[in-house]
Amino acid sequence: MSLVTLLSAPPDELTALLALRFTPHLGPHRIETLRRHFGSAGAALSARKEELRQVPGLDARSVKEVGSASACERACLELQRARLAGVSLLGRGLEGYPAALEALTDPPAVLWVKGKLPPLGVVPRAVGIVGTRSASPFALNFTRRLTLDLARAEVMIISGLARGIDTAAHQAAIEGGVPTVGVLGSGVDNIYPKENKELSERMTVISEHPLGTRPAAHNFPGRNRIIAALSAGSVVVEGSARSGALITAVAALECGRSVFAVPGRPGDPLAAGPHQLLREGAALCENAGDVLTELGWSGAPPAPPPALPPELARVYGALSGPTLLDDLAATLGIPLSEVQTAVMMLCLQELVTECPGGRYLKR
Repeated sequence: MSLVTLLSAPPDELTALLALRFTPHLGPHRIETLRRHFGSAGAALSARKEELRQVPGLDARSVKEVGSASACERACLELQRARLAGVSLLGRGLEGYPAALEALTDPPAVLWVKGKLPPLGVVPRAVGIVGTRSASPFALNFTRRLTLDLARAEVMIISGLARGIDTAAHQAAIEGGVPTVGVLGSGVDNIYPKENKELSERMTVISEHPLGTRPAAHNFPGRNRIIAALSAGSVVVEGSARSGALITAVAALECGRSVFAVPGRPGDPLAAGPHQLLREGAALCENAGDVLTELGWSGAPPAPPPALPPELARVYGALSGPTLLDDLAATLGIPLSEVQTAVMMLCLQELVTECPGGRYLKR
């Protein structure tokens, strides 16, 4: 659609929403106020100034800018760019817009989507998994196991495509064969971090920011609120007391969603965030069953244990969380040397992994 066409004829609703999105001094709340007041974004865009002055909460600066040629022209250009980039735009109130986002106080007026967006109902069968970018080996392994078990129960995974926990969750979701959605704090054509570009092409990425938007710190809290809204519950795997992952947890509570926290080692700075959430009433998450039970979902049975010789199967079965070999030997009542040999064989078969502090964990 050309600028001449847009200005000479009533725009379609998506184009009108996009024009309002590019109008200075209008945020999601004011755009929705305009849409409801006039019955549509198109009607708001073509309203007379005296009519706009009657809209509650609209100040003089906003009234002056609504319907400006520059915003309309930018909307046209954005639609053209999106079409060329294979990006879809979804407008609030229009077909395809995720109903789950209505749980927010300020749902985005427009979403940019690259890839196929799975159906997201009012409360989707989806779980958000978030955590620190500098995750420990334990946390990365836990995230992979949790995600694969949720995938077996056909649960969609939502995260933020960041390094660390987010990346592990998306990768495991793809491995488990379930849809996964990455919510960005940049444009969907500007993947951050850059090493996740290939990963992003195997999943769906969405953003409330226009094409070309660079990642910026002030965009990430907004990104986290979308992760929370698109998920029936959010799991915080690992993070400091000031981790951005906690923003997702707060947003989840504001949306009426569940919050889960994975306990870590006492005194570990990266366990401080989850431990704080647990003190404040978050649900404990030690495995996928905790999530499925809390959310009232039926789940797939646990994966069958691998076929192992008896001496290895006994040690493998005794491993639950990160465990010291001395403790394992004491639990089983067998010599430490036998435990060491068995664990080494299990590590070689990639069934067990070593964590910091000489502890071992099932993969």
